[in-house]
Amino acid sequence: MAVALALACAVVAALSYGIGSVMQAAAVRHAENRPNLDPMLLVRLVRRLPYVAGLALDLVGFAASVIALHTLPLFVVQSAIAGSVGVTAIAASIAFGIRLLGYERIALVALMFGFALLAISARPERAALLGPAGQWILVGGFVVVLGAGAFSARLDNRKAGIGLAICAGLSWAGTGIAARVLHIPSPSWHLLFDPVALCLAAYGLLGALLFAAALQRGSVTAAAAIVFTVETVAPSLIGIAFLGDNARSGFQLVALLGFAVTVGGSIALARRSEPLPAETVPAN
Repeated sequence: MAVALALACAVVAALSYGIGSVMQAAAVRHAENRPNLDPMLLVRLVRRLPYVAGLALDLVGFAASVIALHTLPLFVVQSAIAGSVGVTAIAASIAFGIRLLGYERIALVALMFGFALLAISARPERAALLGPAGQWILVGGFVVVLGAGAFSARLDNRKAGIGLAICAGLSWAGTGIAARVLHIPSPSWHLLFDPVALCLAAYGLLGALLFAAALQRGSVTAAAAIVFTVETVAPSLIGIAFLGDNARSGFQLVALLGFAVTVGGSIALARRSEPLPAETVPAN
């Protein structure tokens, strides 16, 4: 029962993130594009209803993923979230009038097949606790991603879009790791001073800023594919190596195949390169 609920939450997260990405892209591309990482971008965007609605869907997806991560390994939940790029591709094709190509349809089928394999191989378990060293690594990772994002924002549009999407993926990878290892203390208000909980919030906010900046510079589907691929591979490897994540006994190869097919489908969808809409506002 716990596995079924966690898998359902993972699917809800994928749907929410996928649709939310397109709604945010519709708003972001009408905002002023400045040649740096502009924290005020989020302030300007919250005045736009499509962005707020997309952000609300992201929050739903985030809550659902946190619930799923309390039961399932990172490689299962993060792969499901990576599959949201398929939802993004479908929603973007409708919202922006872009026809899905043959290979993209195949990639969508691959995403569904890969998640089915991961669902079969999933084993419910809690993650190992992070010691002080692990908590400091989480904090240090935030500083590194912030610096890399600020550097990427100053590149030309194509390189900036790729760099910002990678940094957004790393930031949300940090969010996934923090959510996986977070343990609710008693009393719960101690979360206000918990380094893991603070990292969870900080990585999430930074990821939102970096993803918004990436959407200004390139394709929504390509940006989402890069983000969700990085967000899947990095924490999955960390979960297996350091947090005790594993598949059901005898299903390791099934899990590996499901993971590879899901990530492969996401990478295939990253080939999409629809042009930016004409309404994008250039920097002054």
